[in-house]
Amino acid sequence: MTRIIIQGINGRMGKALCELIEQREDCRVVGGVDITSPSGAIPVAASLEELNLPADVLIDFSCPAATKSALRFCAKNALPCVICTTGLDEEAEALIAEASACCAVFKSANMSMGINLLARLARQAAAALGLEYDIEIIEKHHHNKVDAPSGTALLLADEINKAASEPYEYVYDRHAVRRKRSPHEIGLHAVRGGSIVGEHEILFCGPDEVITLAHSAGSRRVFANGAVNAAVFLSRKGPGLYTMEDLMQELL
Repeated sequence: MTRIIIQGINGRMGKALCELIEQREDCRVVGGVDITSPSGAIPVAASLEELNLPADVLIDFSCPAATKSALRFCAKNALPCVICTTGLDEEAEALIAEASACCAVFKSANMSMGINLLARLARQAAAALGLEYDIEIIEKHHHNKVDAPSGTALLLADEINKAASEPYEYVYDRHAVRRKRSPHEIGLHAVRGGSIVGEHEILFCGPDEVITLAHSAGSRRVFANGAVNAAVFLSRKGPGLYTMEDLMQELL
């Protein structure tokens, strides 16, 4: 039985995680970290140090500042951690690398199995189609999402770049660029509105045809399911940096 602590337990993703874990028999939530601590069966504290509970793995769905604190704690206490927070800066990325030398760290810009399959397909399409096809990525999220473009859009662009003979340039805003589009660029476009959970579309625009790869999340449950699978997977691993690619290889 995998014992899980959730950082950000009172947020929308934290609640989705709790609901999903309740239905599973291979794991359980033993505690949570959040700035609010409502009464309930699960103990919740403002920090991991204050919570002070034995656990097998941490799932972090919080904010960049809280993620940094969690990484320091996990490195110090050799606690495996699944990092689901996006919009991380260079300091956080450096902490991930440092922590992975002391404990198992799982990081993915998107915890959906479908999105990571889409990334594989995008890489294969880019390798097959080449520079004759212009690439545009459109991502849509709810109006509360802060970072843009999404971490998932960047993940997709990075996967496409792996198939490129020379790196693509990422172009985020065309209105200030008065020039013909270069074949060596990927356009990234962010839409924010309403309660859109997450939609990603990749356009390969070639001579006389457009090939579209797309993924739409119907609920946060798809991300929660991926995070829980990652937590159970990670609880059995030694120090190192793990990704959705590692999890998919084990599951598929």
